[in-house]
Amino acid sequence: MSTKSRLLTAMPTRRDLLYRAGMGLGSVALKALLASQEAQAADGVLAPKPPHHATKAKRCIFLLMEGGPSHIDTFDPKPKLSSLHMTKFQKERNKFEANMNTGERYFVRSPFEFRRAGQMGIEINSLFEKFAGVVDDVCFYRGLRAESVNHPTALYHLNTGTQFGGDPAVGSWVSYGLGTFNQNLPSFVVLPDLAYPQGGAANWSAGFLPAHYQGTPLRPAGSPVLDMAPPPGTSMEQQKADLAYLSELNKLHHQRHPEHSELLARMESYELAFRMQAEMPGVVDLSKESAATLSMYGIGGPDKDADAFGRRCLLARKLITSGVRFVQVMASGWDSHDYIEKAHGARIRAVDQGIAGLLKDLKRMGLLDETLVVWAGEFGRSPDNGIRQGGQAWGRDHNATAMPIWLAGGGVHAGRIVGATDEVGLASAETVHPIKDFHVTLLHLLGLDDSKLRYLHAGREKQLSQTGGQVIRELFA
Repeated sequence: MSTKSRLLTAMPTRRDLLYRAGMGLGSVALKALLASQEAQAADGVLAPKPPHHATKAKRCIFLLMEGGPSHIDTFDPKPKLSSLHMTKFQKERNKFEANMNTGERYFVRSPFEFRRAGQMGIEINSLFEKFAGVVDDVCFYRGLRAESVNHPTALYHLNTGTQFGGDPAVGSWVSYGLGTFNQNLPSFVVLPDLAYPQGGAANWSAGFLPAHYQGTPLRPAGSPVLDMAPPPGTSMEQQKADLAYLSELNKLHHQRHPEHSELLARMESYELAFRMQAEMPGVVDLSKESAATLSMYGIGGPDKDADAFGRRCLLARKLITSGVRFVQVMASGWDSHDYIEKAHGARIRAVDQGIAGLLKDLKRMGLLDETLVVWAGEFGRSPDNGIRQGGQAWGRDHNATAMPIWLAGGGVHAGRIVGATDEVGLASAETVHPIKDFHVTLLHLLGLDDSKLRYLHAGREKQLSQTGGQVIRELFA
């Protein structure tokens, strides 16, 4: 082969040139995107950011009733079950119920009395004595459906948009999209019950988002935050100097290893912890609240569970008024497979005054319109008996096809019921939506567009809804 022929054979074609150039530009674009994300993490990652669209809600308090509260026994009464009480029926295998018992089952009525509350006469369990006074500020939604009856996977789905865990929590997405109002406090705070929910801390994880956005849990008993004061013999000035020196060492290390983006989050966490020492003690201190405020939340009363939950609700209010963007308050113990009258009755009494106090307090301070309050469990419960057959020992099985949820403030309808379940409460039947639509709606109420709120991970842009969803506009005022 001649020299000229060899040169012509070695020269790339026009298609090869375009292909190689495209690969190079893609690489440059990817590096630029990653660099911008790292730069954001290093420079005020939690600074306030503008929403995608104008909205009333600026912050969110999410009241999570862990265990699966029964819609039939709280806010969605089913008189039909009274006429069907103890009626046998043949139950088919159903993937949406936990026990998957086949054979003879029994419909069971609610053991609770219901009352009409508010101007619209909305029926609620009579044990919600204090909550009855704020029903006119609440929008009850009866059309939501979950997809799992397993506690951990259902909690993951409600909290993170996926049943597998490992993805960012709703609060993390909100923090990523909006930042926070106070650089001395976390953007996303979690107030757990004495025991963590099933699935643990993954329920408030930042997932693949930078660690800055993960939820910060406060202790449910004793001091909410440990080590808020410097160690004995260490002044704030000395601690600040130590932190500055550590930051310089970390920056040198990061310059040598720029691919370790986790280090930036760790550096920011150290600095945030130092700033929290100045501001957090005043936020978590309830001793300076007035006797009237404490009483409004049920704090100091004889019911220890009501006292503990009331403290978490008041602390949530103090956190959001101090600039925290998203607070999740948890109350466990709703998994009533038997003795539902005793179990659910105790849970209702424990949360009743704290919830009512929170809504009243926000409204009194002129903050309810700017604060989205959500109450939900991971699924509902079935209209038939759970473990025992009849008597006062009956309970209810898990049920993903109908679940209780309500919203207040933040631009939602007040004093209204949206959607409906069937006559026995087995499944939602009107204005039916999956959880991903609820997530898209929650983000929308806070000024965020799920289709725009994305993060590049593992080669593709990810979002809370996973694959997109529909806004539930019937909930909007």
